[in-house]
Amino acid sequence: MPEPERPQVPEGAEQPEPPAYDPLQPGKGEAIAPTGQGGPMDLALDEAESLEQSASAASGGRALGDAPTGPGSQEKPRSLWSDAWHQLRRNPVFVIASLVILFLVVISIWPQLIASGDPLQCDLSKSQQGAAPGHPFGYDTQGCDVYTRTVYGARASITVGICATVGAALLGSALGGLAGFFGGWGDSLLSRVADIFFGIPVVLGGLVFLSVVTSTTVWPVVGFIVLLGWPQLARIARGSVITAKQNDYVQAARALGASNGRMLLRHVAPNAVAPVIVVATIALGTYIALEATLSFLGVGLRPPTVSWGIDISNAASQIRNAPHMLLWPAGALSITVLAFIMLGDAVRDALDPKLR
Repeated sequence: MPEPERPQVPEGAEQPEPPAYDPLQPGKGEAIAPTGQGGPMDLALDEAESLEQSASAASGGRALGDAPTGPGSQEKPRSLWSDAWHQLRRNPVFVIASLVILFLVVISIWPQLIASGDPLQCDLSKSQQGAAPGHPFGYDTQGCDVYTRTVYGARASITVGICATVGAALLGSALGGLAGFFGGWGDSLLSRVADIFFGIPVVLGGLVFLSVVTSTTVWPVVGFIVLLGWPQLARIARGSVITAKQNDYVQAARALGASNGRMLLRHVAPNAVAPVIVVATIALGTYIALEATLSFLGVGLRPPTVSWGIDISNAASQIRNAPHMLLWPAGALSITVLAFIMLGDAVRDALDPKLR
């Protein structure tokens, strides 16, 4: 294409200065955003290139308008559990409750870390005496160190609470999950059996069931709590499974030919277990209080087992003469139950999206 001719200037006339942007000579003085009139408002090409290079260096070597490509440029979506853990770490209630529970678990496994005495070593000459050097909680009616017995009493309560909760959760989740997933006559039978257990008063059932047991270990109490505790968790698991199996991803897996076992274990159970965990965590504190109640009535744990319920029962008649015998084990029991209830509330708030 022939180059267009420039306008002729008469000979001897003053030559005009070339504009900052010459449309007849592309590439010379070309501007990024020309105004069409030249002058200082148009950025020259070399200035634009220098600005782009400096902006690219400031953005880590990327050109303007380019999408970030680094490993941390795109945040991965968090799952329900990772999102719940992210929220729990920033919840002061969860942190405090977890520290208290961790301390209780440690002293229940190694009580000698903070108590060097023997909880069964007693001296009648010190019966009902108050605090003394080396014995900050005083002595009980038999002359036993209240501090040592309070520390060692955590082992029985924590053991009963954790074992009973795990047993009730496993049994209730298995029965309730299968009944909710398959339905039919098995679902109806489980519901009617659960209603029968719901109609049994817990304390009255414990008095009848444990009064014929002569063992002094924690396992009869654990078995009784599991026997009366699984219907609640079974009903929670059943409702959660019924809700989860109606989701689209389960129907898609069924349409693709997945077996019932695969759908239950890979798709339904992981999305239905959160309510069971919440209820089980709160129930753990309730089970510890139930063990103390049964021990207080004389049908739960029995001597020589060291238990907060036993110590509270022995100190109830002497509350006016020696209140320290009752206050310390009762305070330890209250703090333990409160810590597990607070932990359950925090877990519920983190796992339930409707509460956010």
